Amino acid sequence: MSNGILGKKVGMTQVFTEEGKLIPVTVVEAGPCFVVQKKTVATDGYNAIQVGFNELREKLSNKPAKGHFQKANLKPLRWVREFRIDNVDAYEVGQEIKADVFTAGEAVDVVGISKGKGFQGMIKRHNGHRGPMKHGSKYHRRTGSLGAKGPARVFKGRLLPGRMGGDRVTVQNLQIVRVDADKNMILVKGAVPGAKKGLLILTPSVKAK
Repeated sequence: MSNGILGKKVGMTQVFTEEGKLIPVTVVEAGPCFVVQKKTVATDGYNAIQVGFNELREKLSNKPAKGHFQKANLKPLRWVREFRIDNVDAYEVGQEIKADVFTAGEAVDVVGISKGKGFQGMIKRHNGHRGPMKHGSKYHRRTGSLGAKGPARVFKGRLLPGRMGGDRVTVQNLQIVRVDADKNMILVKGAVPGAKKGLLILTPSVKAK
C-alpha cells in the first residue's frame, strides 16, 4: 500500500448512510498518480518514492522538468511530492497509483494550502475582542496596547494585523466514507483545507485509534 496519494479538491456534498444518517463529505479527485522516481538509502540517504499528479501541457513545463519525466516515460505532471516509505522495491518507476490504495472506514490526515484572506485585522486574524462601540470610545477594532512605556518597543510574538491564510494546514484523523476506484474519487468526512481545485495530500493517519 502506498504511504499516501495526491488529489484535487472538487468540493463538498452530503451522503446518507444505510440507517438514513446524513454525513457531510469533501469529494477528492485522488489520482491517477504516477511514480516519477525512487529514492534509496544507497543513492539519496533515505527511502522514498516521488509521486506526480495531474497532467500538464507540454508548453507549461520547462526543459529540466521534461527531462525528469522522460526518464520515467511520463508526460509532464503539475504536482510532484515525496512519500517516505520503507518498501521502495514494491514500486516501479512509471507505476500508476489509484484511489483504491485507501478503503472506506480508514482514517487519513489531509494536507492542503488554506484559502488566502489577504491583510486582516486583529479580530478576524487572531479572534480578538472589540472595544466599546459608544460613549465616546475611539477604540473599536484596533490592536490595543502594545506594552508598557518602559521597553519602548514591541516584543516579538505580539499578535498584530497582517496577511492571513495561504498556509500549509493539516487536518488529522478524518474518516474515509466512500472510495470509487473507477472514477478515482475519495469521499472524506468533514471539511479539508484549501479552495476548489487545490492540491491535497492524503496519508494514513498518525493518530488513528
